Amino acid sequence: MTVSDYRPPAWLRNGHVQSLLSAAPPRRLAGERLLRALAPRIEEWLLPAGEATLQAFHLTLPARPPQGVALLLHGWEGSHRSSYVRHTANALLKAGIDVVQLNFRDHGETHHLNPEPFHSCRLDEVVQAAKSAQSKLPALPWFVAGFSLGGNFALRVARAAPAAGLRLAHAAAVCPVVHGESGLRALESGFPLYHWYFMKKWRRSLEAKRRHFPDRHRFVTADLDRDMRGLTRFLVEQYTEFPTLEAYLDGYAIAGDRLAGLQVPASILTAADDPVIPVADFHDLQLPPTARLEIAEHGGHCGFILNARLDGFAERWIRSRFRAALGSAAPAGAGTLAGS
Repeated sequence: MTVSDYRPPAWLRNGHVQSLLSAAPPRRLAGERLLRALAPRIEEWLLPAGEATLQAFHLTLPARPPQGVALLLHGWEGSHRSSYVRHTANALLKAGIDVVQLNFRDHGETHHLNPEPFHSCRLDEVVQAAKSAQSKLPALPWFVAGFSLGGNFALRVARAAPAAGLRLAHAAAVCPVVHGESGLRALESGFPLYHWYFMKKWRRSLEAKRRHFPDRHRFVTADLDRDMRGLTRFLVEQYTEFPTLEAYLDGYAIAGDRLAGLQVPASILTAADDPVIPVADFHDLQLPPTARLEIAEHGGHCGFILNARLDGFAERWIRSRFRAALGSAAPAGAGTLAGS
């Protein structure tokens, strides 16, 4: 399956329509119904991640031995309940691939687990959490997939995997953030609804953090009332080692040649009409021969909706990439993967 297979009807050929439908309650509820119908066994994992503890949920179909395991990473202010995570989990479980839905620090209902707040440069703890999860199912091939900021993390986790001792057969990223600065500019200058949506969720998250650790987090309402750039700069100065906002935004970038040394095979899907992640960012990516970039004409931000039932192309695309990778995976128990 390639991006040429994505042909939405005329009424879905608008980036804003795609983006809004992706996060709309009907699609989220449809994903919940699909998972309930599958009735997977769900186990909560609290994963050691260096100095942090991250929450994850392992989903498996008891009647079917899994062929592999996929670690799913949500976007900024999303969670394991995000519609794209649920729909992807459903597609992968049907394909015989177990799913581990990881919540980043301070996402979902995890604000109480770690005193320090989330930021996008906390890569090491995500790598360590992935290793902790892999140790629970060490004999199976592992994959990673992410959406938006989670797509950015998925590619950085894949880049760090060989040195960290993390085995990955393939990485998939849907509409990944390429550079924080360009994404921030897009939210500042684009359709105001996106800025309002993310700021509403972010402020709510920071308020939850303050409730759990009032002695550590003393920011006041005036601090939270800043715009996205101002609040980001304030938190960078308060909680990170980065000297400037610009240094922080550059710290999690995958732009230019930063993925050139990627050893794990990877697939990237984005849309030319994404209103949140500028498509121009992708044209300058320098990727190794084992990485493939696909740009759809339509799809919005993590949308790729196919029809009025709100079925999605992205989850099918991820499934096809992982199923293809399983064809080159070593037998279960071999302890390594062909080509890794």
